[in-house]
Amino acid sequence: MATIEECRAALDELSDSIQRAEGDVRTAAAMDRSVSCHITDLDVTFVGRLTGGRIEVHDTLEGPPRERAQIRLAMRGDDLLALVDGDLHFARAWGSGRVILEAGLRDLFHLRKLL
Repeated sequence: MATIEECRAALDELSDSIQRAEGDVRTAAAMDRSVSCHITDLDVTFVGRLTGGRIEVHDTLEGPPRERAQIRLAMRGDDLLALVDGDLHFARAWGSGRVILEAGLRDLFHLRKLL
């Protein structure tokens, strides 16, 4: 089972990857939105913003998100690590329910370029 520290490091690595992206991915990442990522098996939530082409994690909270972020993710810690390492395909994980992504319709259209 992944640790909180490993999950935080994976989010930092994901943020670095997004920032290095080019073209449509870079355009999609240029949004300014609040973000939460609930790690269900650890029952912790990372909260922050997607801004300037990066995911900036501002806090780690116990339990589910306290406020509704504009972009909300939920998954097990091991799935987050597998996604970032490239061992788990996002669309398949989302389709099978291993990853939950909730956002407004307009944000989902932009996010699909990141996925």
